[in-house]
Amino acid sequence: MLIGVLKETIPGERRVSAVPDTVTRLIKAGNEVVVEQGAGSLAGFPDAAYIGAGASVDSRKSVLAADLVAGVVLGPDKGFEQAKALVGMMAPFQQPEFMAVLATGGTTAIAFETVPRTSLAQTMDALSSQANTAGYRAVLEGASRLQRFLPMMTTAAGTVKPARLLVLGVGVAGLQAIATGRRLGAVVSAFDVRSAAREQVESLGATFVEVSLENHTEEGGYATALADVEQGRIVRGLSKNVSTADIVISTAQIPGRPAPLLIDDESLAAMAPGSVIIDLASSTGGNTSQTPESGDVNVNGVTIVAGGQLVSAVASDASTLFGRNLVALVDHLYNEETGLDFDDEITAGAVVASGGNLLNDRVRSLLEGN
Repeated sequence: MLIGVLKETIPGERRVSAVPDTVTRLIKAGNEVVVEQGAGSLAGFPDAAYIGAGASVDSRKSVLAADLVAGVVLGPDKGFEQAKALVGMMAPFQQPEFMAVLATGGTTAIAFETVPRTSLAQTMDALSSQANTAGYRAVLEGASRLQRFLPMMTTAAGTVKPARLLVLGVGVAGLQAIATGRRLGAVVSAFDVRSAAREQVESLGATFVEVSLENHTEEGGYATALADVEQGRIVRGLSKNVSTADIVISTAQIPGRPAPLLIDDESLAAMAPGSVIIDLASSTGGNTSQTPESGDVNVNGVTIVAGGQLVSAVASDASTLFGRNLVALVDHLYNEETGLDFDDEITAGAVVASGGNLLNDRVRSLLEGN
């Protein structure tokens, strides 16, 4: 099979879906690889490195003609409907119309977002590998913008207290933010609506923030949507912890839905000037009432940063991890003898469209307005 590797076109996106090591693995598995010119340059992988790994380097048109085309972030109006098969992050629940266009054109659409969150699929879980990177980078971004030390400092001029870091949402990104904050010496606390998160938070040496709620965990370990009354209870319950935090890393998202509001205008007003919020949920609306779509904004002295593209700041390692997820997924999905096996749980979940049909029930439901 010929696998094409696209150059990303979204402004600020530095990642690439396959690095030279990925190429080596794909070729070893019996595939050929063609890479778009300059695809890996922003992540530190020049064309020569891909050629050295056994790939050919060619135009975008040639890449789109491959049997399977890989990208990191895939969206409409990029000519992707020309491809026989696409694999990457497609935001299928935010872009159901794009999925419909791909299905109508006969493209096989494989979305990392719909890969089942099971033990067998862990090596294919690009959402987790990228969220892990984002959680790490978010703490560094917060520390670089905070006009204080993170760890306690004992000096001849006196002792400086450690910074207080609050993490909202204890998924993969949140856990990495906790671990990174602890390694850098901050006093860390964290909140999640899932009761199972307490043990994880405390195992990393952080304090779990208690807000009296029912447990909200759905299949796959994701947090569920909350009723308005409970949403308000969370905002009020977190307000004291938010007001005393130097850095807040917010990561709370619900697949296919707007991010939950965790920090309202009143909570923002209570924060000390110079405090920093890194909102990793900015791409789905953000966890604060003032999160910008991109960049940052200053609200009464509090800096709120849209963290949707922070992972690109660690493009080399993020791309390497993404490439390993790609190899594992391709190896699982494609069998030379049988092709795609839709009786397989992972294949049935990952393939959103194939053979001219939309296969994902949730995407179909969104298109129907439900």
